[in-house]
Amino acid sequence: MTASFAATTSYAAEEELILNGGFENGTASWFVNNGNGTDGGTLATTTDAYSGANAAIVTGRTTTGSGPMQDLTGKVSAGQTYALKARIKYENANGPATKQFFATMHYGGSTYTNLVNVTATKGQWAYFNGTFTIPAGQSVSTARLFFETPWTQTPSTAPDTHLMDFKLDDVSVIGAPPPAAPSKTIEVVGKLPGEHNPLLGHKFGADGFGFADNGRVYMYMTNDTQGYAPDPVTGISAGINYGSINQVTLISSTDLVNWTDHGEIQVAGPNGVAPFTGNSWAPGMAKKVVNGVEKYFLYYANGGGSSNVITGDSPIGPWTSERTSTLINGSTPGAQGVSWLFDPAPFVDDDGEEYLFFGGGPASTSMPAAERFNNPKNIRVIELGDDMVSTEGTAAVVDAPVAFEASQVFKRGDKYYLSYSSHFGGSDFGGNQTPLAGYPGGGQIGYMMSEDPMSWPKEAYAGVMFPNQSQFFGAGTGGNNHQSVFEYEGKYYFTYHAPTLNKRINGNTTQGYRSPHIEELTFKEDGTVNQVVGTYAGVDQVRDFDPYRVFEAETLGWTKGIATAKVAGGSAEFGSTAPNLVVKDVDNGDWTGLSSVAFGENGAATVTAKVKPLQAGGKIQVRLGAPDGPVAGTIEVDGATGAWTEVTAELEGATGSQDVYFAYTGPSGDLFEVDTIEFAEADAAPSLDVSVIAGTRCVAGKTVVTAQATNNDDVAISVAFASSFGAKSFASVAPGKNAVHAFTTRLANVPASTVTAHVSGSVDGSPVSVDVEAPYDAKSCG
Repeated sequence: MTASFAATTSYAAEEELILNGGFENGTASWFVNNGNGTDGGTLATTTDAYSGANAAIVTGRTTTGSGPMQDLTGKVSAGQTYALKARIKYENANGPATKQFFATMHYGGSTYTNLVNVTATKGQWAYFNGTFTIPAGQSVSTARLFFETPWTQTPSTAPDTHLMDFKLDDVSVIGAPPPAAPSKTIEVVGKLPGEHNPLLGHKFGADGFGFADNGRVYMYMTNDTQGYAPDPVTGISAGINYGSINQVTLISSTDLVNWTDHGEIQVAGPNGVAPFTGNSWAPGMAKKVVNGVEKYFLYYANGGGSSNVITGDSPIGPWTSERTSTLINGSTPGAQGVSWLFDPAPFVDDDGEEYLFFGGGPASTSMPAAERFNNPKNIRVIELGDDMVSTEGTAAVVDAPVAFEASQVFKRGDKYYLSYSSHFGGSDFGGNQTPLAGYPGGGQIGYMMSEDPMSWPKEAYAGVMFPNQSQFFGAGTGGNNHQSVFEYEGKYYFTYHAPTLNKRINGNTTQGYRSPHIEELTFKEDGTVNQVVGTYAGVDQVRDFDPYRVFEAETLGWTKGIATAKVAGGSAEFGSTAPNLVVKDVDNGDWTGLSSVAFGENGAATVTAKVKPLQAGGKIQVRLGAPDGPVAGTIEVDGATGAWTEVTAELEGATGSQDVYFAYTGPSGDLFEVDTIEFAEADAAPSLDVSVIAGTRCVAGKTVVTAQATNNDDVAISVAFASSFGAKSFASVAPGKNAVHAFTTRLANVPASTVTAHVSGSVDGSPVSVDVEAPYDAKSCG
């Protein structure tokens, strides 16, 4: 809307919301509007400033909206009034004598609002000076301010009139700062102890892409938590806003039950690895050796209009962008006619050839209605260059029946499997049509089988891999889905998402916040898949958790009431270049848990936690088996408030393999933060190395039971044999020597039984005793 120009307006707690409004720090905090794929331009500074040393200048504008932009997300609120001021100038010799300019807010998607306008005279600084009020009902989960000329569809036909260079200086937006952001901490138990789905109970994650590498599974997800903002009174958040998501959430595990939270990768947006993109949805991961260097490639959807890739030194980064423009867009050969150029899924074949699957959305209206429904031809596959950040050749059509989005490919033997999410019909897919027999229903995961990764005719369709998740999780969990399949230690696993955590927070009325799940994928003898069943139980734990090392406290099997956050420095477990997270927002009654921890026969003697006390009186109880199970030990979280310190407690009963919970207690308010945990194994109890064997033989028709103890230790021992037929003691048996005795039974037949040897000795000055049983078989001498 166009603002009013009231001369006097009052603002509560006025605050400057613009950073570097005078461009004295160069173009820091500013970038060229990139809300659409066609937007573009170059932003620099000039000494021709209205005031100070610098102003901004934008050149090479490709659209009328291509102008300087600053992200005000989180700074402005609906219903509030703000004062906007700025200076603007253009000098195009062939341009009009005057030109109107707008200060405009992009609220995400296709929502743009003109805030304040001014008509400038060529060669003179014009003055924006007005107020604007954000409507009370306007979502501000995305709020990006930029400066532009009035919109026209084809500005390139008159660039001197519509695409002139212009300068900007002294930008100011003053108004009330927004209220403190509502807590995103999930206070309910969203992943129940004993259950393995959803994978996380403290945050959301969608479109999970599973990737196994060097004995570890990584899960890359759309960061659904980014827009989650529960009302502090009702606990209910507004519905998810995909337009605000520009981060990828990453977790990893070696057992598929206890997951380490690696936080979020800032992929897109002005502060992202690839700032020329605005969103990061539906990630996909691949690894390749390029020019002798092992690299990791994270692909993502830049909204629905394009897809891109960034490069990592490891599965968890650090990340860089080798591109300055999107990888898949409207100019990609063979991509024409695909409505949504998103959901990029890479596949590197056994022979080193690289492919990228992408696409989805409404079918082309050029096709007959029935074909639009049954065979929309909206998915593509294209070869990637050896560098993994370029494409080669022309994309081929994937004729997946009833396809909507989310294509992904894996290989098993000599067969390629392509899975995808099916559409729900409607006008985008030909209206009310009759599906062909055997084709997937709405919101299901169908799959195809092929012997060529570039060939996917409709005849390759093989069936439904996974029905809609609502079939398994009930009301509030429906909608489309996004899956992947990966192989890990000889088994195949199927990932999908469902709003199950959202449901446990708010009941059957969910707001679209999705959570990752994993199930095992099995196959019939002919290679077709056994349809996956969605469960809360999830998959079996691959191996017990190893506690005898420094591990991140944000390695989580189950949680209640905690959050995680990045802090400065590298990870103690994953290295100095990996992000370091801590467990935070810890209150009395909160807890975290680990599944099936392998303490072993000797057990754990102590546990040490690296903590930052936030107040006095906090404690960490180490409980066994359940959040309220027996207390094995209690860590007193003492030390200087606000400083990191290590605290240790002794343990009792932490033996074998069992679930372990860290229960947090103390006064009200945040208690402390936890960085790492380490258990120390108890010393093995002193023992004696003795082997004992028993047997039987016949003497004159009667059975004799024999026993022999061999001293394998380096100290002398005493041996006392006990059997059903008497006892025999040996006061001293030297190292390497034997104690032997034969028990006369006077019986022709004896049943199977045992001889027990009670062995005693002194180890390092301490007396040690051990009983060793030696079995013998039944014997008949009659």
